[in-house]
Amino acid sequence: MRCALEVIDLALQPNNPDYQLLVALIGGQLGGYVCFGPTPMTDGTFDLYWICSEPSLRGKGIGAGLVAAMEGDLRRRKARLVRVETSATEDYGPARGFYQSMRYLEEARFRDFYKVGDDLILLKKKL
Repeated sequence: MRCALEVIDLALQPNNPDYQLLVALIGGQLGGYVCFGPTPMTDGTFDLYWICSEPSLRGKGIGAGLVAAMEGDLRRRKARLVRVETSATEDYGPARGFYQSMRYLEEARFRDFYKVGDDLILLKKKL
């Protein structure tokens, strides 16, 4: 959680080229957000760092709308790829299912990356 807050704080800084933040407002309240930015030392590759929606609003298309808005923005910038890192643990199963529904494909897996039994999964989507 602390890492997510640090990235959001950076994204909110004026003229920050490294992190962008899109938010979904539902009735004037924060319904969710997506934080993304260019992958350093690449040509046209971006990282999706965090996506989050209000737990009571999950399953209502907020995450899909945020990803679609992010991808639209990236296409306008001539981005080629979006990269996502996630965990292989059961707790992250819903997140992996969400990314799969958005057509993000597993590109690589680093076994025991976070700890023994917890792999790092790299997902990608060509734009």
